[in-house]
Amino acid sequence: MKGFEQIISTLGVTNITAGQILMLIVGVTLLYLGIKRGFEPLLLIPIAMGVILANAPLADVMAHPDLNNPLIPSKISDWGVVYVVYFWGIKSGLFPLLIFMGVGALTDFGPLIANPKTLFLGAAAQFGIFATLLGALALGFTLPEAASIGIIGGADGPTAIFTTTKLAPHLLGPIAVAAYSYMALVPLIQPPIMRFLTTEKERRVRMEQLQPVSKRAKIIFPILVTMITIFLIPSAVPLIGMLMFGNLLKECGVVERLSKTAANELINIVTILLGICVGATMDAATFLKVSTIKIVLLGLAAFSVATAAGIFFGKIMYVLSGGKINPLIGSAGVSAVPMAARVSQRVGRESDPNNYLLMHAMGPNVSGVIGSAIAAGVLIAMVAKVAV
Repeated sequence: MKGFEQIISTLGVTNITAGQILMLIVGVTLLYLGIKRGFEPLLLIPIAMGVILANAPLADVMAHPDLNNPLIPSKISDWGVVYVVYFWGIKSGLFPLLIFMGVGALTDFGPLIANPKTLFLGAAAQFGIFATLLGALALGFTLPEAASIGIIGGADGPTAIFTTTKLAPHLLGPIAVAAYSYMALVPLIQPPIMRFLTTEKERRVRMEQLQPVSKRAKIIFPILVTMITIFLIPSAVPLIGMLMFGNLLKECGVVERLSKTAANELINIVTILLGICVGATMDAATFLKVSTIKIVLLGLAAFSVATAAGIFFGKIMYVLSGGKINPLIGSAGVSAVPMAARVSQRVGRESDPNNYLLMHAMGPNVSGVIGSAIAAGVLIAMVAKVAV
């Protein structure tokens, strides 16, 4: 009987808590959204499995001796299997930089170079970051915490992780989850805002075809942006530098093997590991807190304000251009590449099935990536200066 009782005590069903059951439901829901509804499955499926693994009773996949002061590597056997990857990949800031390099290798900056005016749309979308920073301060968060929460508005998971590891590492879990969740749910969150803020006439606007961009311009662009960042915003160099390095591999044409590795095998491996680690931070004990709920709601506000700000500036450009710019592309000013650009295309085609906005939306979309990285650099530098 004693042996039987020991077996019973090791079963998950006898050790699971109500909070864990709730989070398992959340994990299964995310799997449904990713598999059945097709909401960015590359992000949602790994995150969902991370949630499920983290809330498996007695599994301890995120076990660690001390979150703020881990033991020396000789004691790494005490760590949970997922926490090992989390510590070396996310807390160190390595995964966000590798993701940025892969994004650069996957991204064509041609639409931005061909129509540099769309840079302002990407800049306008960053308003959500700073507006939410003020909101977080009003709710009692410290300046480093508020800056980390605000960066969620850029809809850029790697940038949010990188900023938080620098400013508020104790909030890394909820901020990473919020940032990646909103990135994945771009097709669900943005369309209602876009339809509400634009008229049928504005959504029907067809934009002129972009002029082709020379190979020389595409090679010079990443080098020039990197140099400008070095001289003006050095705190943003790690993110911008890796983004531009990946793009240079793609555009220079002499390192095809490296470009393909960065754009395929490397970013795929990192995406799997990062997604599982982000999801694994959503254990019931740490996630079901008032402060976490505040962060998630502030993140939603940041993302919504960023989308609205991009559209409002798009409407201004619509007026100034004499109706030649479709305001919908302003919503792509957030950093979710190419998800936000695809949403602009889809909403535009609801009003005009023959309207093709994708390449026009890629301009503000890639400028949003650059803008969020620059905003992160500004926040890191600003908070560091205040601390001094």
